[in-house]
Order: sequence, then C-alpha cells, then structure tokens
Amino acid sequence: MLGGISIWQLLIVLGIIILIFGTKKLRNVGTDLGGAVKGFKSAMSEEEKEKEKSDEAARVAHEEPGNTYDVQAEEKRKAEQHKEERH
Repeated sequence: MLGGISIWQLLIVLGIIILIFGTKKLRNVGTDLGGAVKGFKSAMSEEEKEKEKSDEAARVAHEEPGNTYDVQAEEKRKAEQHKEERH
C-alpha cells in the first residue's frame, strides 16, 4: 500500500505513540499545529492584500495628469504683455 507498510503496522505505531504521549498531549500538539497553519495562511493573505494595495497606488500615481510648461513660451508671453503695457 504505502511502500510496504500495511494499515495494521500504522495502527500499531499510532497506538504506541498514544501510549507514550497520551491523547491530551497529542490533542494539544494538533491544536498548536492547526493554529500555526491558520496564522501562516492569514499572514500570506495579508501580504497579498498589501501587495495589491501598493500595485493599485502605483497605478493611480501614473494615471494622474501632469502639467507641462513651456518656459520659453511663457517668457515670450510675459515679454509681449510688458510691451503692450508700455504702449
């Protein structure tokens, strides 16, 4: 079945483990292991959410329109206004 290990051999090993550690200790180990797995999953989902937020923020930053100024055209316009004010 599993590489030459039968179900009876697995049951005997399980029985010996229960006799050595007791059911209460095994239950605590199982609870601790389950809590660790839950913690790992929640940490991974939080990391994914943070990554999505940072990606979304990066996309928003690129979508904002920027103002471009032509300095020479602005100076020329001011010079023309100044000439008109003189006359």
